Amino acid sequence: MGLFDKLKKVTGALSRGVEKTKRLLKTDIRDLFKTEGRLVDEEFLEELLAILIKTDMGYQAADEIIQEVRSQFRGRVVQMEQVLDAIKAKLKEQLTQEEVPINFNPDGPTVIMVVGVNGSGKTTSIAKLAHRFRSEGKKVVLGAGDTFRAAAVEQLTIWAQRLGVEIITAPMGSDPASVAYRAVETAVKEGADICIVDTAGRLQTQKSLMDELSKIHRVIGKVLPGAPHEVLLVLDATTGQPGISQARGFTEAVQCTGIILAKLDGTAKGGVVVPIRQQVGLPVKFVGVGEKPEDLEVFDSESFAEALFA
Repeated sequence: MGLFDKLKKVTGALSRGVEKTKRLLKTDIRDLFKTEGRLVDEEFLEELLAILIKTDMGYQAADEIIQEVRSQFRGRVVQMEQVLDAIKAKLKEQLTQEEVPINFNPDGPTVIMVVGVNGSGKTTSIAKLAHRFRSEGKKVVLGAGDTFRAAAVEQLTIWAQRLGVEIITAPMGSDPASVAYRAVETAVKEGADICIVDTAGRLQTQKSLMDELSKIHRVIGKVLPGAPHEVLLVLDATTGQPGISQARGFTEAVQCTGIILAKLDGTAKGGVVVPIRQQVGLPVKFVGVGEKPEDLEVFDSESFAEALFA
């Protein structure tokens, strides 16, 4: 498959994933152009600003786009495609990030710690990650570190069986750090390529639980110096702007290295990717665009911006 075909495939999957955000943008912006063209005046710019903010990209990002449209077109009669192209170009600029999906450990297993609030989509995201690595021929070990919910362990175990990967579990109420320890230890002993450690969902404001996350992080490092190599925060895209405070809180506790934006297909708030990049500085590494194991796309700013207007 050539580079163009790969880009087309990724953009197509993303386009389906951001369908609700895309529909909101294109439908509402189209409504601004009731005639053949539209004069770019302050009234038009205010209406466009309101549409952009509805995607949950936040005022700062939306205003930057408005300033770009103002500088290019103020006082001119423009067509819808001209405005869409200007928005797309600015979005690409706002979303630009170094594209390193996973920081692989060259010496031994790569340990990925996965964190997030309750209901963010952690378990499904872990299954999607495991599926991606398995399809690349990598040996994967899972650590079921959510020892507070039997359902979480059961769900992850079912996924492990379906995907053909090993899983380390413990009885309910066990110390989650001990599960993490055994999972990483197993990955090292068995020569696995990847070890993914699940953690119980928690709010970033719950200090004792955030301290527990820090402990898990330290314990993993004792088994394998330098680990975890990635701490991925799963954010539910449907929460929109509150995801920014979640990203800040978890990063302070466990030095998050990137974000998996889950449930992107279920929301019109896909614009939240922009303030996460601008205000938190964490790269969005993957986006969840559906329910199936393969519905996890590496985030690419170019493809994302294109998908919003495809």
